[in-house]
Amino acid sequence: MIQIGCFALIQPFTTLDSQFKAIREMGIDYADLTDSHDGAILGGEFGFTAAASLDAHPSRIREMVKAQNIQLTSVCAHANLLDPVGPDTYSTNQIIKAIRLARDLGVKQVITTEGDPKTAFGESLSYDERIFSIAEKLYWPVRWAEELGVELLIEPHGIVTDDIDATEELLERIGHKDTVGLNLDTGNLWLGGGDNFKYIERFGSRIKHVHWKDLGAGWEPKRGQQYGCGMGDIPLGDGVIGLNEIAGELQRIGFDGPTTLEVFGEDTVKTSAERLRNWFA
Repeated sequence: MIQIGCFALIQPFTTLDSQFKAIREMGIDYADLTDSHDGAILGGEFGFTAAASLDAHPSRIREMVKAQNIQLTSVCAHANLLDPVGPDTYSTNQIIKAIRLARDLGVKQVITTEGDPKTAFGESLSYDERIFSIAEKLYWPVRWAEELGVELLIEPHGIVTDDIDATEELLERIGHKDTVGLNLDTGNLWLGGGDNFKYIERFGSRIKHVHWKDLGAGWEPKRGQQYGCGMGDIPLGDGVIGLNEIAGELQRIGFDGPTTLEVFGEDTVKTSAERLRNWFA
C-alpha cells in the first residue's frame, strides 16, 4: 500500500507539534520534517513557527511525533547551493546537521535541492559552474549520509534539477549511487519545464520519494520561468500535470517508497489522499 505523508506546514503561524496534531486529525500516518534552522528562533519560543532546530535534542521532535502516532519519512533540507556560502545561507553545514538529525530520529531520507540563486554571482554561473557548485557543496553531506546510513535525495527545485539532462550529469559528478537518490516533486518538475514521464523513465529506481502537488492552468505562463513552488492549492488530479498517469508510471516501475502531499488545506489534503489510494489500489 502506498505510504502517504503530509508536509508539516499546513497550519500557518502555529508550532511544529500543532502541525503533527493536524496531520493526525486528517487521518494521515506519515509526515516530513519540513522546515528547520540552526540554533534558536524567536518564532519557536513564542509559538508562531513550525520550524525545527537542527541543534535541538532529538527527543523533542521524537516525542512530538510519538504523541500523534505519526512516522517521519524524511527531513527536508532544501538549500541554496548556487550562491557563495554566508552565515545566513542554508547550505552544506545545515544539510550535514539535517543528516545527523535524521540518523538520531531513525529517519532514512534527507531531501535537498539547489534552490534559486540570490546573488549576482550565483545568477551568472555557467551551466558547468552550476553543476560544479552543487557537487562541491554536497561533497561532505554525501559522505556524512553514507557514513550514517541515510539516503540523500535531490529534488527538482532549480535551474539544474528541473533539467533532466543536467540532473543526470549532476548525479554522475556526485557519484555514490547507493547513497544519493532523487525525490520526484511532480509540481516543481512540471513548473520548471521538465517532463515527469521522461524523469521516471530516465531515473527509475533512483527515485526514492515523491512529493505530490498538482498545478492548475493558471500556472502555465510561468512554466519554464519559475523553478519550484511551495504547495499546490488544488487536489491532486484537478490540475494539468497528469498525476493519475504519473502514478501509473511509478507503479509500472515498481516504486514503493514514501510519498508526501504538498497541498494546502484540510479538504484538499483529504481529497488528494483518497485519490492517491485509488490510483495505487
